[in-house]
Amino acid sequence: MQSKPLSIEMARSVMRRFSPDKMVWNYSNGLVLLASLEAARLHGDEDIYPWVYSMYDALIGEDGSVRTMRDGEFNLDQINAGRALFELYDRSGEKRFKLVLDRLRRQLDNHPRCHNGVYWHKEIYPWQIWLDGIYMEGPFNAEYDHRYGDGKRIRDVARQIGIVYKTLRDRESGLLYHAYDESRGMRWSDERTGLSPHFWSRAMGWYMMAICDVLKWADEDRAMLVDILNDYASAIVRYQDESGLWYQVTDQGGREGNYLEASASSMFSYSFFKGVRLGYLPESYLSPAKRAAEGLRRICYDVDGNGDSHLGRICRVAGLGGNPYRDGSYRYYISEEIVKDDHKGVGPFILAMCESEKSLK
Repeated sequence: MQSKPLSIEMARSVMRRFSPDKMVWNYSNGLVLLASLEAARLHGDEDIYPWVYSMYDALIGEDGSVRTMRDGEFNLDQINAGRALFELYDRSGEKRFKLVLDRLRRQLDNHPRCHNGVYWHKEIYPWQIWLDGIYMEGPFNAEYDHRYGDGKRIRDVARQIGIVYKTLRDRESGLLYHAYDESRGMRWSDERTGLSPHFWSRAMGWYMMAICDVLKWADEDRAMLVDILNDYASAIVRYQDESGLWYQVTDQGGREGNYLEASASSMFSYSFFKGVRLGYLPESYLSPAKRAAEGLRRICYDVDGNGDSHLGRICRVAGLGGNPYRDGSYRYYISEEIVKDDHKGVGPFILAMCESEKSLK
């Protein structure tokens, strides 16, 4: 019988598998550490914070230098890894954590943007907007501004969320395409619209989580973001499978090779639960949130003989362009490796379980 809430069981299992010698600065590691801190706060677990501290302690020097992070690399993915540092700085008071937060903020000050004002996803992907990028920088940017700024960054984040929604949204389905190339230079981009050809569920999950997280600080733009969230949620919920989960390629549920995917399903469950809890979504979304959480527990989650928790059915990675070239085709999305315990799935799963557990209190 399970003795602890599922969020804590999974966080503690990650803690047993993930030690400081394995820590590198990247968004997925930052995400699972951030999620573990959330579970610890929710349930009063005193052991998780020292572990999270030890992970960042292994990377960050007294002068704010970060091992495995390169200055001048304009990559939105690198920003998300810093979100846990707000709590580390609050609790430890160590200046080095604030130095890193400032360094990430300066990167965003100079990060290149498309003509429409949205950040390039990475400098190596010029003129491209990927849905992932809104999550990678938006919640960090908004929280930094809330703590140390004047509100201009929060308004900029909200404006970018709105532009992305308008630019990447498919009018017929209400779903968002994975990416947009303003230059039309990529082979994956439509010559007329600049859009990639398919809907990837995890990309849409990143975007939905970003809205829910940014709303906490977006006073002036809250009504606009709530309208987007509700419109978007009404589209997403239509593609929920009877299992409670969502497919890797969102709108191709019955197509050969497609599969129920854990990371996206966790992200949608988290967003529905949180949206309802904070009053941004109507209570009717509790039902799909709960069905998703139950589907994740039943289909994707398991416990091994040692009592460690695991999560399967996670797409390892999916992108566009690069070398070897990723063309954004249906065949590409279903060809990427399906793995177990990847932090891109485990982090959102912990967050979804936290929200599920909050709904029971």
